[in-house]
Amino acid sequence: MRKEASAKALVEAARTAMAHAHAPYSGFAVGAAVRLTDGQIVTGANFENASHGLSLCAETVVLATVNSLGRLADVEAIAVAGGKDCISPCGRCRQVMHEAEQIAGRPIAVYCAAASGDAMMEHGVATLLPHAFGPADLGVTKKKS
Repeated sequence: MRKEASAKALVEAARTAMAHAHAPYSGFAVGAAVRLTDGQIVTGANFENASHGLSLCAETVVLATVNSLGRLADVEAIAVAGGKDCISPCGRCRQVMHEAEQIAGRPIAVYCAAASGDAMMEHGVATLLPHAFGPADLGVTKKKS
């Protein structure tokens, strides 16, 4: 599959995941989708909590799901979709993505999109979070299997 078609399919999976968002407080549904090295796509959605501080972003949900499958080292790309304009991950999610990227040992493409439309932006994790602190800074360099 061509890179652009593959990115669009991943964004569409993220948009579909938006339907599963638990966002009763903000009304802002966000979906995320991860493509693994074997082509499998795993999705997640934001999960709000009445205390607000305990809410989980879609990107964190999907990466935790991938980790629970024992596949964090297989992350190849992630898409996030929501809102009227292309959204990008918050700082916390960027840090979680950086951790996944270091565990995977490869760059992870990040595709950002709105809830609908053709607009899409591609970023690298290092562009989204320059000078990040991660596992390698703590001497952890082995890929998680």
